[in-house]
Amino acid sequence: MRARLLWRKGLSWFMLSLTGFCALGSVLVLFFILGYLVVNGGRAINWAFFTQLPKPVGESGGGMANAIVGSGKLLLLASCIGVPIGFLGGVYLAEFGGRTFSFLVRYTTDLLNGVPSIVIGIFAYSLIVLPMKHFSALAGGFALGVMMIPITMRSTEEFLRAVPKPLREGAMALGASKWKTIQRVVIPAAFRGILTAVLLSLARVAGETAPLLFTAFGNRFWSDGWMHPIASLPVVVFTYAISPYDDWHRQAWAAGLVLLVLVLLTNVISRTVLSRGISVTRS
Repeated sequence: MRARLLWRKGLSWFMLSLTGFCALGSVLVLFFILGYLVVNGGRAINWAFFTQLPKPVGESGGGMANAIVGSGKLLLLASCIGVPIGFLGGVYLAEFGGRTFSFLVRYTTDLLNGVPSIVIGIFAYSLIVLPMKHFSALAGGFALGVMMIPITMRSTEEFLRAVPKPLREGAMALGASKWKTIQRVVIPAAFRGILTAVLLSLARVAGETAPLLFTAFGNRFWSDGWMHPIASLPVVVFTYAISPYDDWHRQAWAAGLVLLVLVLLTNVISRTVLSRGISVTRS
């Protein structure tokens, strides 16, 4: 009996040590990558990086102001496309969906969430770029918006389902219709989770490069409107990283660091909103 107890303690200690070692190894690799990015990217970050356009080939300096603004425009357009569709789809699945059709929608959404981003880029290229015969910010925003739909939809559904049923029953017992109950009670109760899902979906698509190569393409100048090629940070990082110019390599590290910081801030804000909550004014 004592030998069996010692064997269990030894096995438990061994497995605990093994899992701790694997966790430590993963964290060390992550911090090594982050540290390498900070060291190399921090050297090229200055005020000109955020305010100036890229310099011509052969000239050092310049910045990525057009790419930063372009990424913001693409994410804004993607939000206008992906968030309403994903949100309303999640509301339908959680509150109105039946069995067969809801199962098909969930299954299709999960498949779409697993589709490689380059396939989404080809889809947007065939649907928008080919008929228009040129690249555009509209095509890039559409591709990113399609990628946001499954994340927003499934997360919205889960957060709405987490709202206790007594809240729905109490509102309907007071005479509220089903839609009014959803609008005034269920959605405000799940608002923090839904907002978190939207922020996480934005962070998910912010670093995508492959879809933008087929749609937005890139632009070394300011892009007016939504019907012209537009620069974005992920595409600029890709283009500069494979170039033979040392100055472009330094700026690629800087752009990668800026992109990482933006994604990190988005994740921190989403977790803060989910944990602490925010006040929602109801009319």
